[in-house]
Amino acid sequence: MNGSMTAEVVVLGAGPAGLVLANLLQDNGIDCLVLERAERAHLRTRARAGFLAAHTVRILERHGLAAGLRRHGQAHSTCEFRTEAGSFRLDYGGLGRGERHTVYPQQLLVADLLTRLLEAGGRVEFGTEAVAVVDLDTDHPAVTVREPDGRPGHRRARYVAGCDGRHGAARRSLPPGAVRRHACDHGVTWLGLLAEAPPSLDAVGYAVHARGFAGHMARTDEITRYYLQCERGTRAGSWSEERVWDELDLRMRAKEHGPLHRGRFVQRAVVDLESDVLEPLRHGSLFLAGDAAALVSPSAAKGANLAVLEAEHLAHALIADLRHDDPDGLDAYSARCLTHIWRAQEFSHWMIGLLHRPSGPDGPSPFHDGLRDSRLASLRTSRSRQDWFAEHYVGV
Repeated sequence: MNGSMTAEVVVLGAGPAGLVLANLLQDNGIDCLVLERAERAHLRTRARAGFLAAHTVRILERHGLAAGLRRHGQAHSTCEFRTEAGSFRLDYGGLGRGERHTVYPQQLLVADLLTRLLEAGGRVEFGTEAVAVVDLDTDHPAVTVREPDGRPGHRRARYVAGCDGRHGAARRSLPPGAVRRHACDHGVTWLGLLAEAPPSLDAVGYAVHARGFAGHMARTDEITRYYLQCERGTRAGSWSEERVWDELDLRMRAKEHGPLHRGRFVQRAVVDLESDVLEPLRHGSLFLAGDAAALVSPSAAKGANLAVLEAEHLAHALIADLRHDDPDGLDAYSARCLTHIWRAQEFSHWMIGLLHRPSGPDGPSPFHDGLRDSRLASLRTSRSRQDWFAEHYVGV
């Protein structure tokens, strides 16, 4: 490595993409530095998605990164739809390719990946905010940073991996016209809730209601994630706990199916369902992965799974280039990942249409309600539709 370089690869962001990538590079002797603006303690409490696809689990197992989820993860293979016409369940683990999810909260996975990286001698600089990536068109790009004490600094590398999300330095540093951004605002807003309450059903619950969507997703035996559709512009704390629980009871039809286990909400967030894709995922020596590459709406839990898949692809490509002088993998990285990204976007978009009334100038209307009801009826009765659903629901 050139003496003026900080590392062969600088990774921005210590989320699933950045930490899987860093672990794989570290295991193959690539000098790597991870920059994370948050402190280490915060990463352990940063709750995100928790549904890991079968392919994601295989990647983690293949590289010795699955010890924690194998001990504490819970297999999951059933979802339940509650509608005006009644309820039905799909055991998707027995449909399609016969694959299921593993429920393992993302903050636990991040803690596992971080511990393993540091124990193997990997380098992570916490409290260090990446401000910009410069000299992208050279063999020695640099990351300008704000040091923990507020002073400016820089880190130089052969390659930079932008795994720092949609608002991170990687995206901000792309020159105008360097990439195309394809974006969609789905016109739907969720109130995301994390409740100190045991799950109320042994399945992922999707409630389709005239007042809006409600969702139930188990995280642990004592923590449950809920989603509640609300008006655009709603503030996270504007609804009282009682009002939230009453609305969840109503939409999930608790009178018919049994009451929800109530508890204190420990986290609230308002989520506008938006999606975007950047093309290509490379500019010079900068590569994008995770939410920096594409934002997928949370309607089908694809974001973290795409992040892990992209991290493995990028790691293999970087190792081939830096150790074997083979750039083919880096040249193919963008196209290879975009195939998976667009597949995930298509299914997530379909799920939004399945669970919500359309918004904007085209809806809602009795016609669109009829289309949605027909989709649900087909999913309830058609084996071919169920197999298609299962394959795309778990697949990446």
